[in-house]
Amino acid sequence: MNLSTEEFEEQYERQASPPGRRTFLIVLSLVLGAFCSAIVGLPIVGSLIGPRLLGAPKDVWRPVGKTGAFKVGETVEVVYINPDPLSWAGVTDKTGAWLRRDDATHFTAFSLNCQHLGCPVRWEAGAELFMCPCHGGIYYADGTVAAGPPPRALQRYPTRVRDGQVEIHTSPIPLPGFE
Repeated sequence: MNLSTEEFEEQYERQASPPGRRTFLIVLSLVLGAFCSAIVGLPIVGSLIGPRLLGAPKDVWRPVGKTGAFKVGETVEVVYINPDPLSWAGVTDKTGAWLRRDDATHFTAFSLNCQHLGCPVRWEAGAELFMCPCHGGIYYADGTVAAGPPPRALQRYPTRVRDGQVEIHTSPIPLPGFE
């Protein structure tokens, strides 16, 4: 293919000239897109890898009160330190459970979280039901589903009495779909 001198010079100038506006905008878009993807993706990757690197929260027996502080047949909310407290967590290093004294030596502890979407449930003593105000989930006093969308019963925590203290075997918050 023979090019005239003018065509050769024109082609040379196109190749030797700095990138145009279109090339600059394409490169800028790719760099900004990669940067935004990294910002969004880093926490996701961290949440997947973090527990394997740092280890899962420890299961610990946490005291929630003296045995004599609970009446037989009564369900009360108790507060305990989160199984994986962080030094900067503040009030969020505490969590809770619903605790019922079944008889002189036995206690039952239920999660505060509905098994539908993790909303907090409340105990209605008059009706003897746990109720989720968000989506209408209702549980019987034994934690089984009475009505609404929850797919399973309330999560139970193991309990024990030791040296006059009621203790709950804590674990990470039992949210639905993360068992």
